[in-house]
Amino acid sequence: MDIELARTFIEIVSTGSFIRASERLNVAQTTVSARIRNLEQQLGRPLFVRHKGGASLTPAGEQFLRHAPMFVQLWQRTLHQVAVPPGRRAVLTVGSEVSLAQPLLLDWVRWMRQSLQDIALRVHVDVPQDLINQVASGLVDLAIMYAPPHRPGLKIDLLLDEKLVLVTTNSDARVVDESYVYMDWGPDFGLHHGMNFPSAAPDLSFDLGPLALNYVLATGGSGYFRMSSVQSHIEAGRLHLVPEMPQFSYPVYAVQSASADESVVGPALAGLHSVARDERR
Repeated sequence: MDIELARTFIEIVSTGSFIRASERLNVAQTTVSARIRNLEQQLGRPLFVRHKGGASLTPAGEQFLRHAPMFVQLWQRTLHQVAVPPGRRAVLTVGSEVSLAQPLLLDWVRWMRQSLQDIALRVHVDVPQDLINQVASGLVDLAIMYAPPHRPGLKIDLLLDEKLVLVTTNSDARVVDESYVYMDWGPDFGLHHGMNFPSAAPDLSFDLGPLALNYVLATGGSGYFRMSSVQSHIEAGRLHLVPEMPQFSYPVYAVQSASADESVVGPALAGLHSVARDERR
């Protein structure tokens, strides 16, 4: 199948209109219509019903929508893989959640540039839901994530068990008070946090660890953060561990596509485990 047919189909679904799809694709509306006629002929089913407000999917169109993004992603993946730079034997796409980009992803990339010099790297940072979809579809070969969902076609390895600790800019603080900033570390953290602090009602919350930490450092206050991210601030006296407060487990995993080339992914994963061990020391 011509990949442009699938791209055109997706644009029509996204915009809800043949006209708006043609504008976004920068082609004539007749070209968009011709592509869809070609696609419908190949599939033997009508995909759209046109009406005054635009276009809606037929039942066959709804079914094709489940597969069209995979066609486009596979093509993009193929383009990346065949575009191997001179002097390299393969291309590896690695990624992480935003909050794991530094230092773990950065240290891993440095290790690979030194130890796997025949591998070209593409480095990607994204939000968890998009990242896991990209690994599942093969767009990302190997990624670092917190609490990845188990899906068919994925391999998941435990890298390290991070600790979430309560820190404060006020060395005299002993409890969760009005300066407390709630960082949303996911449903497991939310459950255990609620059990340990049933009366806590913070009026400021974040869903990105580095942003929340920078806020606390800039304005003062307290919050739960990864020990690896606050260790240097504790040593410098900018933050203080609140004594006798519960600590929460927050494991980090390596996630890979089961279809990834093991001769390329295997050494990179071994290096990642080595870097993670260094992070624990």
